[in-house]
Amino acid sequence: MNIDEIMTLVKAVSDYNLTSFELEEGNVKISLKREKEMPQIVTVGAPAMDAASAAVSAQMMGAAMAAQAAPAAAAQNGAAESSAEAGISSDKVVTSPLVGTFYTASSPDAEVFVKVGDTVKKGQVLGIIEAMKLMNEIESEFDGVVEAVLVKNEEVVEYGQPLFRIR
Repeated sequence: MNIDEIMTLVKAVSDYNLTSFELEEGNVKISLKREKEMPQIVTVGAPAMDAASAAVSAQMMGAAMAAQAAPAAAAQNGAAESSAEAGISSDKVVTSPLVGTFYTASSPDAEVFVKVGDTVKKGQVLGIIEAMKLMNEIESEFDGVVEAVLVKNEEVVEYGQPLFRIR
C-alpha cells in the first residue's frame, strides 16, 4: 500500500467520522466502526468591546430602560390626572401596584381592614388585591387618616389606579 492509498483511507475515515478502522490485505479483512457522538458543550465568549462600543451600548440600554419606564410614568400621571378628576385633593394617595380584584377584608365575613376616618400608620394593611390566585396585601405608604376609599369591595383595579386617599 502506497502513501496515496493511505491518505485516501485517512481522508475517508475523517469524512465519515469513523472512530476506528482496520484493514488486512491477506485474505482481505476490513472493519469499520462509528459510535454515536456524545453531545459537546461549546462555550463562546462575547467579543471584547472598545470604549466607543461600550458607550453606544450603554446609551441603547438607557434608551430601552427609559422606554420601559415611560408607560409606568404615564400610568402614574394618568392616575394623578384621574384622581384630580375624581376630586382627590390630597397628595397622599395609595395606588394599586398591580392589576387584580380588590378586597376590603381578608374574607367575606371578616371585619374590613380600614374605613373612612380610621387612623393608619405607614405599613398598615389597607386592603388586598387578588392577582393570579395570590393575595397581595396593600400597605399604607403614609401615616394619617383615611379620607376616602376610592374603590368598592370585589372591584377589578388597574395598575396605578388610586385606592385610598389619606390626609
